[in-house]
Amino acid sequence: MASFRPKYITFDCYGTLTNFQMAEAARDLYGSRLDEPRMQEFIKNFAAYRLDEIMGDWKPYADVVYNALERACKRNGVAFSPDDARMVYERVPTWGPHADVPAGLAKVAKEIPLVILSNAMNAQILSNVEKLGAPFHAVYTAEQAQAYKPRFKAFEYMLDMLGCGPEDILHCSSSFRYDLMSAHDLGITNKVWVNRGHEPANPYYGYVEISDISGLPGVIGL
Repeated sequence: MASFRPKYITFDCYGTLTNFQMAEAARDLYGSRLDEPRMQEFIKNFAAYRLDEIMGDWKPYADVVYNALERACKRNGVAFSPDDARMVYERVPTWGPHADVPAGLAKVAKEIPLVILSNAMNAQILSNVEKLGAPFHAVYTAEQAQAYKPRFKAFEYMLDMLGCGPEDILHCSSSFRYDLMSAHDLGITNKVWVNRGHEPANPYYGYVEISDISGLPGVIGL
């Protein structure tokens, strides 16, 4: 892929660039009430319900968090409080980048415009992007697209806004289920998987693997 110079490098934000800390928030809320095996199960359920909640029509991310947390509590026999859901949602803008992100992005940003496509609200993501330490050409949200990834509508919105096709971008994500599977199906052939341990490798979807963003400049020959 070193010979390929995309018009844009597009990124997932939470998990790929920003250190996604939903599991830590759940531990802070319920760690004193659940032993470790049950806590692990709760975290797994909470993640699964968040994915399920975004597969239909768009709704505010606060509702996604509320519904997913309520469902995880019900499944695991834990008392649910709306205040807990509010606390989790309000933590999101406080999260900063993975340690490898600022330097890796800064090097690439000198050569190619950077774009974010994120499952976020407009007001929610601004603080996270500021903490990344690199300039972005554009930041597109699920609120703007009225659809969350992995729905195609989110990606199509980004491509329409950029005025380019799937062949013109390099898409970078740590998630197959949210990003790389849909990117593959939409004909985005140039993809980078940042292996942050969220999911197992799946070579079928055709990507270059890097362990963190410090490896991204090398992917495009910088």
